[in-house]
Parts: sequence; structure tokens; C-alpha cells
Amino acid sequence: MASHGATGPNLFDLSGRLALVTGSSRGIGLGIARGYLAAGARVVLNGRDPARLDETAKTLRAELGVPEENVQVAAFDVVDETAVERAADEIVAAYGCPDVLVNNAGIQVRGALTELPTEDWRRVVDVNLTSAFVVGRTFARSMLARGSGKIVNICSVQTQVVRPSTAPYAAAKSGLGGLTQSMCAEWAPHGLQVNGLAPGYLDTDLNASLVADPEFSDWITRRTPARRWGQVDDIVGPAIWLASAASDFVNGQVIYVDGGLTAVI
Repeated sequence: MASHGATGPNLFDLSGRLALVTGSSRGIGLGIARGYLAAGARVVLNGRDPARLDETAKTLRAELGVPEENVQVAAFDVVDETAVERAADEIVAAYGCPDVLVNNAGIQVRGALTELPTEDWRRVVDVNLTSAFVVGRTFARSMLARGSGKIVNICSVQTQVVRPSTAPYAAAKSGLGGLTQSMCAEWAPHGLQVNGLAPGYLDTDLNASLVADPEFSDWITRRTPARRWGQVDDIVGPAIWLASAASDFVNGQVIYVDGGLTAVI
């Protein structure tokens, strides 16, 4: 997978690479999967709903005109350790060890800390943080045996800055930044690159209620130097870079794609 001789546009060519993107039936995960396919990769989509995954795969094949075998699906729950290990065995046996793993699955539950049910805290931390540990550890074993691989953990501006009502999400995403560095510390000597990609406030399903709130939306556009909400397409280029030979010496970093939000006060 290392391609130290690649130059120019070839640096960003994903042809021949296999990528698994968790939580990729919609939102950021779907956008990244689409971008990887357009850059030449084969992609395995993941989610918990097999019917929805099949429909997403069908749409992507038609939209991009890629062969059927370039878009596969693997329905499993990223917080279920047994299901993850079973899926990993099936994916490696059927398609080979992924060259790229994107830990994207995530949820949000908003509420005041004093009123937040412990059950909601655990659910948010499990999906946003523990899943990246479970899925990352499982697939890293095959990557380490091969001596190459790229893992992209989808972090957030809340890896660095927070706001009221999002404590479990912020705690999980902050932890994901630390996990990214820990993965780098242990696995970089064996040929893996592990980085975080931290989107700013994006106009996605996860943020639909915020986008629809005129007061909050106005605050975001004023708070962000780019003076707009981010779009899923803003994440795709950096995600391709982190999956490609162009980032072979980038390791343990969290890359903020936020229109400048974390750069200013």
C-alpha cells in the first residue's frame, strides 16, 4: 500500500484499495463512501439496516456507474463485539483485508448534564468512542499482519471545543482524539497511519434540528470565519487525502475541517 514513488494526481488515486466505512448509509459516511468510489476504491458500506444498505449500494452503483462488485455491504452493529469480529472474518475472507477503515458511526443526544440519563451517556459514548476501539482493534490485527493500513476516525470540533447540552458527545469525541493518538503510538511502527478527521458544524440529518433553528443557525454562521454551515462534500477531499498515498507520513493527527471555527474566539 505504501507508494513513496507516486507523484502528482496519482498521490490521491485510490484504485485497487478496499475501504470499509462504518455508518455509511447516510450523512458523512455516505459522502465519504461516494468520494472513495469516485477516486477508484472498492467500498464496503456498513450500517445496522440491511435493506437500507442494499438500497444505498444500488443507488451508488447507478449514480457513479461503478461495477456491482465495487460496492459491497456489511450489516452489523459497531458496538457488538461478537458481531464486529464475525463481520471482520467475513469481509477479510470475501474481499481481503481493508486498506482503509473509516470509523464514522455516531449518534447525538442533547440535554443538561443534571438531567441526562446514564443510559443515554453510555449509549453515546459506546457508539461514538467504544465502537472505534472495537472496530479499529479488530481490523488492525489484519492490517498489522500485512504491514500496512490507514484508519480514519471521524472526530468533531467537539474533540477540542464544547458547548452546553452535548456532554456525552463531547466527552466521546475528545476521547476519540486520544484514541487516535494511542493507535498511532502503537501501530505506526508497523506500517499503519491513524488520523482523525474533525468536521465542523455540517448540514446533516444529525444536525437537522440545529439547522432549522434560526437563532442557532445565525450564531453558527457568525461564529464560523467561512460564514456558512459546512456541507458533507467539504469532508470528502480531506477523507480521500487521509486514505491515499499523499498522507503516508501523516500520523496521529486530528485534522479540523470547520471553516476556521476552532481557530478563532
